[in-house]
Amino acid sequence: MVAWLWHKAKAKIVRLHARISNIRADALHKLTTELVGRFTVISIEDLNVRGMMAHDRLSRSIADMGFYAFRRQLAYKAAMYGSRVVMAGRWHPSSKTCSDCGVVLEALPLSVRAWDCPDYGSHHDRDVNAAKNLMQLAVSSTVVACGEEGSGLGRKAKVKPASVKQGSNIEAIYA
Repeated sequence: MVAWLWHKAKAKIVRLHARISNIRADALHKLTTELVGRFTVISIEDLNVRGMMAHDRLSRSIADMGFYAFRRQLAYKAAMYGSRVVMAGRWHPSSKTCSDCGVVLEALPLSVRAWDCPDYGSHHDRDVNAAKNLMQLAVSSTVVACGEEGSGLGRKAKVKPASVKQGSNIEAIYA
């Protein structure tokens, strides 16, 4: 009788884990489809996930995110939708570069969440500043042919007749 209850409980846990996995996969597919549907150029960072997994408090959350699956889905969906994914290199100083003047700090520990530019004097939130720098990287790496319909950084039309290069749609930029 006890073995039967144990197997029943185990099957219930297996179903729960499968449901959680399906919910995460669905959310990831919806997010990546929304991103490539809204933006023609998407900039992401090549993160050191293995190094981030070493952090005691964050390792479970990072493992749950599925960064590689996000990057893979973004790449193949961008190719389908005619978008471009620009990847900043692992050592690109997106957090410690002033988005206003371009000054790069020598060091910026992870514990520092906000900082002031020594030259320009502007105050920066670490994550917002990194996002602005990644946006500038994506815009600067985008070359638009003159008069090509559907090109540009605005909202995308339902059908984009612009020409798309065949092959990989991820461009690695190591600045």
